[in-house]
Amino acid sequence: DRADEATMKRYREAELTHGRVAMLATVGFLVGEKVEGSSFLFDAQVSGPAITHLTQVPEGFWALLLVAIGAAEQRRAETGWVEPENVPVDKPGQLRESYIPGDIGFDPLGLMPDNEEDLMAMQTKELQNGRLAMIAASGFMAQELVDGKGILEHLQG
Repeated sequence: DRADEATMKRYREAELTHGRVAMLATVGFLVGEKVEGSSFLFDAQVSGPAITHLTQVPEGFWALLLVAIGAAEQRRAETGWVEPENVPVDKPGQLRESYIPGDIGFDPLGLMPDNEEDLMAMQTKELQNGRLAMIAASGFMAQELVDGKGILEHLQG
């Protein structure tokens, strides 16, 4: 009862975004460990549990990663949020009226439904998969921190 529609819209945006990051992280854990030693990236020198992979990449990679994430976040902010100078001080982070949470205009495969009902159903599925991915990524990190073995090592024997 305490959250108005604008607040719920921001919560949905945040959960969709975090779920997407978690889904990518979960896939990244599995793929990163699977291609270990056979990838063309970083001369195939990155090895061990996925949780240690980022510490093994060259410093130049960090600059590229920072620029890519910054550009994506800038685009998302410009697409979804009202400019700060047009927002009352007591209502920071206001989303645009016409903005649909999660819709930043990037749909290269044309998967976004045409009507709002189907879009909400798809976003609900995405939220559920994102929640599962958040739990999976947390579990992956915890398991690798506990014993220092990769997730795939556990699955293979």
